Order: sequence, then structure tokens, then C-alpha cells
Amino acid sequence: MTSKRTQRILDGLEELFPDAKCELNHRNAYELAAAVLLSAQTTDVSVNKVTPALFEKYPDPASLAAGDIHEIEQCIARLGLYRNKAKSIQGMAKGMCENFGGQVPQTMEELVSLPGIGRKCANVILAECYGVPSLAVDTHVYRIAGRLRLADEGDSVLETEKKLCRRIPKERWIRTHHQMIFFGRYLCHARNPECGRCPFTDLCRYYKENKNGK
Repeated sequence: MTSKRTQRILDGLEELFPDAKCELNHRNAYELAAAVLLSAQTTDVSVNKVTPALFEKYPDPASLAAGDIHEIEQCIARLGLYRNKAKSIQGMAKGMCENFGGQVPQTMEELVSLPGIGRKCANVILAECYGVPSLAVDTHVYRIAGRLRLADEGDSVLETEKKLCRRIPKERWIRTHHQMIFFGRYLCHARNPECGRCPFTDLCRYYKENKNGK
């Protein structure tokens, strides 16, 4: 049963961001998987600028797996860490071709067996492409969970995910994931959060410790 405190947070997020959704442009699971890998330590906006050319040149896992690594790098060179990211997305594509017939698998166990795919990325794919109730914990979700005391300071990403999944109704996992990302991206920033616009200051660890109610 959802606590009153958690329900208040869910209701507040719903009021703030009723239209929250994945902001990585994609047309299928392959494109989303590649986009999520590319989004590490950069913005979705930046990823969306490079993926059209990337997917035009490499429209499926087979073409990406067979591609020249230097040409893949050129497609995404505007992103930070682009050399490592080129290796990651090509390794992922090779894994799909070698082990899953060129398809994006549909289970957590199979997804995380692919090079470059961790639990967060797998949760995003499961939720967005296959409708599997999942709650991916990225930097925004992790920060918000800690600040709003939905998880404890010092919890690992996996511990945070487990606590959120226990506290939030399963049918709300996907929606809440997007709303927490929007909340972190557009209001509760890592630095200089906009506490004056926040409806949760009385619940917030950061506000209590840094603002002292002022």
C-alpha cells in the first residue's frame, strides 16, 4: 500500500509534469538502445542531433556491427567520449547479431548480456519498447529519490531502484520514471535547484540541510 507521503509526491509529480515522456528520438528498440548508450554524460538534445545521420547510415544492428569504427566515430563526433561510445554501440550491435538474430532482446537478463548495456539502459528499453513495468534509475532519478527521502543517502543505484519499486505502485513505475527525470532536469537541478517552485520542500532532505527553511 502506497504511503500518504509517497502518494503526495506522485500526485505532485503528476501535476507538475503530466506529459513527461522519453526525450530521446527513436523509431524502434535498436535506435533507443543506441541512443541511451550515447546519452551517457551528455544531454538528450545533443544525442538527438547526431542520431539521424547515424541511423541513416546504420539503420539496423547488422549494418552497425559491420560498420567501420572510424566512420561510426565521425557520425557521433560532436558528443563527448565519442570514441568510447562508438565502440560501445558497435559492441552492442555485434552482440545482438551474434546472440539474438539481430534483434533487441526483451528480458533484463538478455539485455544486460550485451556489451555496454547496463541495468539502467535495459530498464529504459523494457519500459519504452516492450511495455514492461520498469523504473530506470539515472542520475536525475537517483538525486530526486535521495532528496525526497524515497531512498537513503549512500544507497547504491540498485538499492534505490528496489526501494522505489517497493514504494511506488507497479502500474506507475514507467510514468514516475519519466516524471522524476523531468523534475530533476527542469526544476530540482543538481546545482541551484529551484526550491521556490518546488511543492516538496517540507519533505526534502536537501532543502532542510541547505536552506534551513529560509
